[in-house]
Amino acid sequence: MARIGRTSALTRRHWLGLTGGALAAASALPSAGWAQTPKRGGTLSLRLWDPPHWDPQLQVSYKTHTALTFTHSRLVKHKAGPGVQPGTFPIEGDLAESWTQPNDTTYVFKLRRGVKWHPKPPLNGRELTADDVVYSIERFRTVKGNANAYMLASVEKVEAVDKYTVRFVLKEPFVWFLDVLANPMAACIVAKEAVEKFGDLKKAEATIGTGPFMLERHEPNVRMSFVRHPNYFVAGLPYADGVELTIDTDPASRFSGWLSGKYDFGPEYQQVVRRTDLEIARPRKPGLQTGEYVWFTGGYTAVKLDQDPFKDVRVRRAMGRASNWREFLESSPHAQGQGAPNMAVPAAAADWSIPLAELTPEGRELYEQDVPAAKRLLAQAGYPSGVKVPCESTAGYGPDYVDRMSIALKNYKAAGIDVDLKLKEYGAYISSTIYGKFDKMTFGLRGAWIDPDAYLYRSLMPGQPLNSAGVNDAKLTEMLRLQRRTFDEKKRRELIFDIQRHVAHHAYYLYDASQKVVSAWEPYVKNYGPNNGFDYGGRMMAVWLDR
Repeated sequence: MARIGRTSALTRRHWLGLTGGALAAASALPSAGWAQTPKRGGTLSLRLWDPPHWDPQLQVSYKTHTALTFTHSRLVKHKAGPGVQPGTFPIEGDLAESWTQPNDTTYVFKLRRGVKWHPKPPLNGRELTADDVVYSIERFRTVKGNANAYMLASVEKVEAVDKYTVRFVLKEPFVWFLDVLANPMAACIVAKEAVEKFGDLKKAEATIGTGPFMLERHEPNVRMSFVRHPNYFVAGLPYADGVELTIDTDPASRFSGWLSGKYDFGPEYQQVVRRTDLEIARPRKPGLQTGEYVWFTGGYTAVKLDQDPFKDVRVRRAMGRASNWREFLESSPHAQGQGAPNMAVPAAAADWSIPLAELTPEGRELYEQDVPAAKRLLAQAGYPSGVKVPCESTAGYGPDYVDRMSIALKNYKAAGIDVDLKLKEYGAYISSTIYGKFDKMTFGLRGAWIDPDAYLYRSLMPGQPLNSAGVNDAKLTEMLRLQRRTFDEKKRRELIFDIQRHVAHHAYYLYDASQKVVSAWEPYVKNYGPNNGFDYGGRMMAVWLDR
């Protein structure tokens, strides 16, 4: 039986029913002020990062993909706004007004008519067609240097049925296909003419999309300025005339800027404010709106499973017994003790992350610090005097990440695992280490995705580029494939729980914790709702300012 998806038209009438409101907790929703009429105009001000360059298909970094959510569209996207509970990700159309699934391996998308590219040469505001979608997907799949190409490895072919219809045929059933298309890290739609004119899309002037905003100016390491797309395909949107993104890598500086009114939103990742700073900010920001939710972002340790000493599971379990996820939460200025332990599927994916109590005894022990037990495990593995190993990482995620890494390495050392830390420049780290190009061990961050399959398949399936530990387990491989083919959600959840039990039992990776954080936005910011993910442009598209 065909599966059908259809999004409600994102019209002015739709958005008139939504306004901002404080989210006191992850489950809280605004209850007042829904009848306010949105105001046009003004400039939204946020703190962001500088992209390494602007080509989404030649850059894996979230810093590029986040910036492009303001300028580019996708076939489908995750719904945003105060009506969406943080941690949930309902899918709605973006360029696609509807879609059908005639069988388990075919998806047919009907495109909106009259979608215009930005009025910049060489596009000059021409209409988007199905050929543009096909070109973008094929470039994503085939261009040399796209480290994210594996995200659409399930696609057998994509074709334009007519000017406004695109058909995907998959190699096999893949129940998470729409989630992948909605991910800002995947297939934003780019223009062939821009690629042909500039050779690639790395330069700022090649940043031409169909999204709600147009890139007006980029001053590297200083700021990015966006202006309203005058012919955006959703009538009346965006409400803001522009968006100003300031590059500031120093936590103290950006907090000071926020206090002084430089930013309309919390100055940290995903518009968060540190809990330690929130106490200072509230008296100076009466009416401040906040929302509390669990981050997908968490730390992990990967080791080479086919090399000594890590080929012995007792060494990996010793690392787990040495770890203390609670210590990380207690020391985190973002969490101040609030959060949860991370499994193979992050705790933020509440419906898909297995409860700690449901792991095997060996799996649960990875989350119960016991340094003497860790030393005994090392001795049983033949290392009574401990081991010394190199570990690669980066300082490019900022000082909070460095503090997190220091806690992990300190605890490893207390159990007899002495780490020789080698820090790499962020660009080198993100293009090599996360893909398994390290000697023995790496410590890093994960959190770029919001569907459970991404966390499981990409890091555990043999042959996948993000399987940096080199996991090669026949039983696990079959479970990973089976959950991708299981359309019954209840059965799929049971499979995903079994996968997480198996991964923890064998200690293939070590995960620390997910923080429960607080996003903040000014009282004059309306129709905003915080959430995980990098779709900043999607969340800002319908925000308006009531100054």
